[in-house]
Amino acid sequence: MIKVFLILILLISYISNQAQDAKFDSLINKGISQIYNIQFDEAKTTFSKVIKDYPKNPAGKFFNAMIVWWQIMLDIENESYDDSFCDKLEDVIDMCDDILDENPNNANALFFKGGAIGFRGRLYTYRESWFKAALDGKDALPLISEIYKADPSNVDVQLGFGIYNYYAELDHEKYPALKPLLAFLPNGDKKHGLKQLKYVAEKGKFAKYETQYFLAQIYNKYEKDFDSAFEIMNSLCDNFPNNPVFQKYKGMILVRKKDYSAAKILFNDILIRCNKNFIGYTKRTKREANYYLGYIDYIANNFSNAIPYLEESKRISLIIDKDNDTESKVNTILFLAKCYDATYNRTKAKELYNMVLDLEDKGNSHNQAEKYLKTPFTPNK
Repeated sequence: MIKVFLILILLISYISNQAQDAKFDSLINKGISQIYNIQFDEAKTTFSKVIKDYPKNPAGKFFNAMIVWWQIMLDIENESYDDSFCDKLEDVIDMCDDILDENPNNANALFFKGGAIGFRGRLYTYRESWFKAALDGKDALPLISEIYKADPSNVDVQLGFGIYNYYAELDHEKYPALKPLLAFLPNGDKKHGLKQLKYVAEKGKFAKYETQYFLAQIYNKYEKDFDSAFEIMNSLCDNFPNNPVFQKYKGMILVRKKDYSAAKILFNDILIRCNKNFIGYTKRTKREANYYLGYIDYIANNFSNAIPYLEESKRISLIIDKDNDTESKVNTILFLAKCYDATYNRTKAKELYNMVLDLEDKGNSHNQAEKYLKTPFTPNK
């Protein structure tokens, strides 16, 4: 009888813990979906509840920081959120350190500390702070290994392994200047890294969608596997239809696939959302939508149709990139100059070619501008 009673107590305790885990997971997944759907106020409310209901779990603070991460992602050139993001990550790291002081093998604290350091490193790479990024990589990698040892069933930890394995080998190949910074880190393995990332993209618990986006970027930018990249981004857009980053990236891949008709429909939709001031559809998003719509008409030799889009893209570029000669800004002005040349407005074309020469050289922009100043641009028929 006593044995039965003890078994009942254990069973009730197990069911209670399972129910609590289910509630916790439900809240976290709800908040994650809100972030990706750019419902930041709703996500703040959700993760405030997580912090209140689970004060000893760093998950609430970590995902609260992810809200700021996606505010950065909406306008990656805007550095105004950087300090807030790093402060929130530092708060996560401090909380995890307090937990680890009491229990060095706490898998949850190891996971979120590793995640916080990893995301800070990602920000540093966007800001081209390579030394800081390398240091964070050095600190995060042992944590990832410890997490895996403490909890081999944690699928999400493979995101850290996958990112490291892929980029460690890639950086040696594409950025030889970084070799001294990477010398004290283990060698990477791109093939294995891709395998790990695909596994998390399919089976991940909390990191599934972030991994999918990461994987799509790798397929598009480095692997040149546009079909795989498109498949992932199309799925993300279906799941999170209000995310301009996913929508824009899907459009960029369509352009690279030369599916211009589908790309035009998508970028027109983005432009409508921008004009209606949808949340997250910033000036930069509007600039890029206009740029791609103009570029699509330029490719089709519809130069008169391309001019209004490229003029609007140029206007916005001169505002948001006033002190920064970005590739988008330079290319917009160069394509616009060619469009004016093709429509026999030589005076306007020369004005814009000279503007390109006043900007930083991007690709072969200066060579093209000098060439077409001497001889008018003639489109291929």
